[in-house]
Amino acid sequence: MKEFRYLDKVATLQLDTDKCIGCGACAEVCPHRILEVRDKKAAILDFDACMECGACWRNCPVEAITVTPGVGCASYLISVWLHKMTGKQVDTGCC
Repeated sequence: MKEFRYLDKVATLQLDTDKCIGCGACAEVCPHRILEVRDKKAAILDFDACMECGACWRNCPVEAITVTPGVGCASYLISVWLHKMTGKQVDTGCC
């Protein structure tokens, strides 16, 4: 999702493929679809599109993903996305 970005090369997202069991939970919950399962392991498709919401980290059953939620100001990005999709202004109180 090239139009929904915060800052390039600053995301805290990390993936330990040795721990990954390839369940796909991370890919299923990622709002920007930056993760997918390839060869029975998760893969990061677009590191810079991570808004650090923490959904992948919270849903990984083996703790193969780490991320620091809030660093990328996920609520701001979500409000911008909702405004573009619905035309409604959303006040998140972020930043």
